[in-house]
Amino acid sequence: MRLLLVEDDDHVAAALSAVLAKHGFQVVHARSGEEALQAVLPSGGRPPFAVVLLDLGLPDQDGYQVCGKIRKITSTPVIMVTARADVRSRIHGLNLGADDYVVKPYDTGELLARIHAVSRRAVGGDEPGHPDEAAQRLGRLTLELPTRRVSVDGIPVQLTRKEFDLLALLAQRPGVVFGREQIISEVWRTSWEGTGRTLEVHVASLRSKLGMPALIETVRGVGYRLVVPAPHPGS
Repeated sequence: MRLLLVEDDDHVAAALSAVLAKHGFQVVHARSGEEALQAVLPSGGRPPFAVVLLDLGLPDQDGYQVCGKIRKITSTPVIMVTARADVRSRIHGLNLGADDYVVKPYDTGELLARIHAVSRRAVGGDEPGHPDEAAQRLGRLTLELPTRRVSVDGIPVQLTRKEFDLLALLAQRPGVVFGREQIISEVWRTSWEGTGRTLEVHVASLRSKLGMPALIETVRGVGYRLVVPAPHPGS
């Protein structure tokens, strides 16, 4: 599995590359945003990357900008590495197209779990929902499961893979509470406890992107459920 490591600190990159190599990754190291953008450009002579591991503290460009530019070039999963632990910063990264994030200082086991999780999601074949249904309409919200498109009041909304998978899972049974462990198992394909915070951030990002804060209701101590939005006034 080829992995692009975007990290300007050579010592950090060397240590992390050694760990990743032991776990079967072929690591390509980019020291700047520009090097990263050149590396992800399509080329007939090399296989695409399975994952981009993007540190936000780059010398030439803001890491968030680099993420946005990468997303315009390729759909390769991007994991942000950041020291910013606040939810707003994480949501901003997800809105730009990041698939996940890791907060410094991180555990190597956590990082490997997230890399494998996003790479599994990228290859497909394990998406929740029912692919034989053309579209699912829930009030103002429309989900097109085969094409993975979402719209609100007919206006398309761009979601990341996991955001769509999370929404599709909850939409299978509107009004029914999905436990946190069940959601993590079906969307992230892991039972690792640390994924819980990632779930909270993805829920917050969905509420923000869809412009419907009440769409996903938090059931304290249990999990989440989708509340069918009311039709738009005048529709």
